[in-house]
Amino acid sequence: MTTLALAALSGGIVALFLTVFGGGGSVLAVPLLLYVVGVAEPHVAIGVSAAGVSLNALTALLGQARAGRVRWPHALTFAAFGIAGAWAGSSLAKMVDGDRLLLAFAAAMAAVALAMLRPLRGSEALMRPYAVALVPRLGVAGATVGAASGFFGIGGGFLIVPGLMTAAGMTLAVAQASSLVSVAAFGATTAINYSLSGLVAWPLVAAMAAGGAVGTLLGMPISDRLGANAALGRRLFAGLILTVAAYVAWQALTA
Repeated sequence: MTTLALAALSGGIVALFLTVFGGGGSVLAVPLLLYVVGVAEPHVAIGVSAAGVSLNALTALLGQARAGRVRWPHALTFAAFGIAGAWAGSSLAKMVDGDRLLLAFAAAMAAVALAMLRPLRGSEALMRPYAVALVPRLGVAGATVGAASGFFGIGGGFLIVPGLMTAAGMTLAVAQASSLVSVAAFGATTAINYSLSGLVAWPLVAAMAAGGAVGTLLGMPISDRLGANAALGRRLFAGLILTVAAYVAWQALTA
């Protein structure tokens, strides 16, 4: 029972950060599952993380969709191409030794943190209406990000957001909201792939999803009120991710 409670708490933390920042929060799921919940096998932690993050992203997406921030044609095209990449990436990850995979995961966490420190700007005036000419740009970006998401078992929002801003000229807020479509799709793809190898503990997924619903409810008003403090919040969160990345790397090296 304690394990499920800790999984619910972990899901709440991930969903809160995912709702507030639109990306980055999912990278905390695997360390939380390994070092707080007590999951022993890295591949199982990644499988559970992918499933939990997907469900949490769906919960967050409902709120963003009601607020009218999601650009569905762009988001669905990006996600459709990314699903193939996520399947390929997760298939490759299952063949990698657990400790080596954690080292790579720590490097990905550091990349997420550094990406969050980089200012992102977008103007609604640059927003490109959905057209066939946009499909190649969205498709290439989606497939690339999907592969990275599948390999590391993360939502990939830190890559999806700038990808959507670059390909479609979205504002940061719109890109963050629209990225949740791909976060959910890539997580679900990875989870299905891992579950076929028996690497998903579904009771933990259910607990993370329940906690994630609470985290989303807490995150929505925070996201609305951050305003000018959003940049400071992202920097502090990036520092937290860097710290956790160092701990994950140390644990993998000393295993």
